[in-house]
Amino acid sequence: MDYDLIVSQGRLADRSPHALLGARLAGERFARRYGLRTRKLGTPYPNSADGWSHALGQSRETLTALQNAVSLSLESGRKPLMIANSCVASLASLPVVARKRPAAKILWFDAHGDFNTPEITRSGYLGGMVLAGACGLWKTESGGGISPRNLLIVGARDLDPAEAELLTQAGVTVLPPRSATPEAVAQWAGGGPLWVHIDWDVLEPGHIPAPYKVNQGLAPDRLKAILEAIPANRVEGLELAEFEAPDDPEAREAALRLMIKLTEPLLDPQTARTAPAAG
Repeated sequence: MDYDLIVSQGRLADRSPHALLGARLAGERFARRYGLRTRKLGTPYPNSADGWSHALGQSRETLTALQNAVSLSLESGRKPLMIANSCVASLASLPVVARKRPAAKILWFDAHGDFNTPEITRSGYLGGMVLAGACGLWKTESGGGISPRNLLIVGARDLDPAEAELLTQAGVTVLPPRSATPEAVAQWAGGGPLWVHIDWDVLEPGHIPAPYKVNQGLAPDRLKAILEAIPANRVEGLELAEFEAPDDPEAREAALRLMIKLTEPLLDPQTARTAPAAG
């Protein structure tokens, strides 16, 4: 296992109450499963439904720490496994990928497009602006550099009209759930290096709780099959985000077990080939 486990424990525009707890619990589970040492970064703040600008300022300390950790991991020839309370963490990681792994294509699993800008956002939520920022369409202060044509959004089904238009104009490839097959993803990915990001809301609600539920998502076995179609040795880094830890202990445990099972094709391919996904 050549991954470095990086866990965000600082507020990253969290609007939900249990995302920080979700990141911590997921980090602990992955650390135990794979025997990884954990770097927990950031200072917790209460969740708040604030606007993107205020949230970005409050997230700056955590984003800087995450960016340094991802950069150090890649410089040492290892792979980051970043577990975050929200996808805002990718404002830190993706500019590093653009600099240090410029040939890498980004596989972004998400119910949303995350391609709004300050000019078109309707919610004002920073998390809905991450990919546009990483592609340099607005100034994040963490950098940009990702080419939109090296970006595949898998499972997106909740796009604002202006956001959908911008995605098309920029040349981003979007696969809605009905089109998200292992064959389609593998064909787009080609034969080069990959960076994988999974927001758990990409799944049909009811499997892994996430802050924003969007129906008609991927079934767990479909996600696992897609990840099995990606050669694990081509993955330069893995990001997991948006686990809203439920209060019920049994539901929490089931979600954590499913996370481990779904990501085994990338982290433990030999085990993944012999065990089906749950759910």
